[in-house]
Amino acid sequence: PNENVLGKVHAGVYVLMSGLDSERLVLSAGPLGIMQACLDCALPYVAERKQFGRPIGEFQLMQGKLADMYTTLSMSQAYVYRTAEDADNGFTSRKDCAGVILRTAENATQVALQAIQCLGGNGYTNDYPAGRFLRDAKLYEIGAGTSEIRRMLIGRELLNSTAS
Repeated sequence: PNENVLGKVHAGVYVLMSGLDSERLVLSAGPLGIMQACLDCALPYVAERKQFGRPIGEFQLMQGKLADMYTTLSMSQAYVYRTAEDADNGFTSRKDCAGVILRTAENATQVALQAIQCLGGNGYTNDYPAGRFLRDAKLYEIGAGTSEIRRMLIGRELLNSTAS
C-alpha cells in the first residue's frame, strides 16, 4: 500500500543511504570500548609480570606503549564525542561521521596490537583476550564500509566543500 512507501518509488536506495552517516557515528563507539578493554587487559599484566627481577611496567619502553595506548584512546574519544555532540545539535557532517569510524577503527587495531606486544607471548594465546580484541577491532575497519570507502567519502566531501 502507498502509505507504507518510504521516500519516492524506485528510489529506496536513497532512503537506505540516508542513515549511513548516523550508523557510522554510532558504530565508532565500539572501537572506543575495544581500546579501553585493551588498556584494562594490559595494565594489570605489565604491573604484575616480572622480568629481570622487576615488573615489566617499570621499563620505559613498556610505559611508552601504555602512554601511546592511552593517548590514542583519549584522542579518539574526543573526536567521537565532539561529532556526537554536533549530531545532537542537528549538524551531521558526512566527513566527520566517516572520519570517526575510520580513525577509531584503525586506532583500535593499533591499540590491540600494542596490547598483544605488552602481553608478549601470552598476547598471542587464547588465555588472554588481546587476540580477540584485535579480531574485533579489524572488523570495524571492514564492516559498514571499508577504510578505503571512508577515505573516499571524506576526500569527496572536502573537494565538494571547496567547489561551493
